[in-house]
Amino acid sequence: MPLPARLLRRARRIVLSLAVAAVALAPSLSQADQPTHSAGHSADQSVLVRTENGWVRGEATAEGRQFLGIPYAQPPTGDLRWRAPRPAGDWRGVKDATRYGNYCAQNAYWAPGFEKRHTTEDCLDVNVYAPATGRGSAKLPVMVWIHGGGNIGGAGRDIVPDEFARRTGTVVVTLNYRLGALGFLTVPGTTGNFALLDQQRALRWVQANIGHFGGDRSRVTLAGESAGGSAVCAQLASPGSRGLYRAAIIQSGAFGDCAGTTREKAVADGLAFATKLGCTESATAADCLRAKPAKEILDAQQGTGPDNWRYTVGGRELPLQPAEAFASGRASRVPVMNGANSKEGLVFAYDSFDRWGTPLTADAYPKALTSAFGEQAGSQALARYPLSAYDRPGYAYAAAFGDHLFACPALRVNPRLAERGRVYAYEFADRTSPLFASLPADADFDFGATHAAELNYLFKPYGRSADFNAEQRALSTQMTAYWGSFIHGSPPRAHGQQAMPEQGSRPGQVLQLRTASEGGNATTTTLRAEHHCRLWDAAAAAS
Repeated sequence: MPLPARLLRRARRIVLSLAVAAVALAPSLSQADQPTHSAGHSADQSVLVRTENGWVRGEATAEGRQFLGIPYAQPPTGDLRWRAPRPAGDWRGVKDATRYGNYCAQNAYWAPGFEKRHTTEDCLDVNVYAPATGRGSAKLPVMVWIHGGGNIGGAGRDIVPDEFARRTGTVVVTLNYRLGALGFLTVPGTTGNFALLDQQRALRWVQANIGHFGGDRSRVTLAGESAGGSAVCAQLASPGSRGLYRAAIIQSGAFGDCAGTTREKAVADGLAFATKLGCTESATAADCLRAKPAKEILDAQQGTGPDNWRYTVGGRELPLQPAEAFASGRASRVPVMNGANSKEGLVFAYDSFDRWGTPLTADAYPKALTSAFGEQAGSQALARYPLSAYDRPGYAYAAAFGDHLFACPALRVNPRLAERGRVYAYEFADRTSPLFASLPADADFDFGATHAAELNYLFKPYGRSADFNAEQRALSTQMTAYWGSFIHGSPPRAHGQQAMPEQGSRPGQVLQLRTASEGGNATTTTLRAEHHCRLWDAAAAAS
């Protein structure tokens, strides 16, 4: 079901994410192509790797090895703007891979690293994180991570998975992809799915190159959170990604039942956008827009959000809505982990009200519900989420928002996913979770297990390690084991913990992930009732 635009407008400021073997020098290299050890560089050959396009030099870290900013496609500029990505060109000598590449073009946001606008379009690169391994070590399974950001912001650098790679014995790849209008605009003569095609091009780069970094190309897991999780949904339904990965992880990405925009609506919206830039003829809109500077594209994009930039359904890249492809068995038949967080809506409620010094009041609460969900669903939500059950109106609104937008869609998608293969279900429910990196530490607001909070337990969001107590550290270890075992090809498991339920054999059962004092990890069958999914399923069916 398409997500109501009024909800996504509420969400647009916040859905940000909030991505080994040594290679001996070939004797046939020409003198000009031979890598040399310049001053300040280690002679350790484990950080010198030859890709299909040329040599790269990464660096050794306390966690292993990392290679940053490696191009996987040509810059999508000029005549290549709004076209399928083309493979990266070759280079001579050794490319420095110790610094991140450019952000893809995007407007400014309040999240760390996004305080200013970026206008570059030369941004299609990957980052590779690998454990330190000895000569002759076996190839390791691979996770390819798609970042969040509402399809309008973010970058592969948003998470640093070096510790995750070491602890799980995996190679992790993060990637950039085109955003906003540059990644999703649909006008006559274009597909509109350039972000989807970028991700597939990156997956093909992994197939061609990951073995040189110690990874096993036959054991790739595609994963993402928020908009990145939604991208995983789309890739599962896209014929173009078949065979490029063997498993998938969707974290808080099933919102709107993973729906994209119909081609008819996408073209109409695309032409309206083109008109804002003076490109009024539909037949020439694409060429007209290609002549516009990136700054003008971003200017026209101001004020738009995730509801404006979604994958286009109805062409060869994405023939069916993902939920339809899942239910009909016409999606990739790979194992899937799918889940959400128990209090997703808290950060959205904060961003809608408290961030601006206008906390939601009891008098304004009913109108806020009907504004977000419509008259019928809003009035029903008022009865399901009474203010008497919450410490403040903002928390009540957050519960309704999160249940509608994330919790119930994840639970609704699980049986559809199970029609095409194994699916394992979780809910991150640590209400004591440390603040996500982009949230203000001095806010008078209890964020708990809100949107993106689980990333603290797996990676270093924005390069920052969470300040865990002993219980939280134990939960992080357990979650890393669940994710890591799945990437290695087994059902998700952690030593001494309950298994993550498989929906084909245990339908409706979900593993809640919590610290020991909050009950520990436990399987539950009551989440649909706790999240009032009967109400939100009916609202989705009626929209």
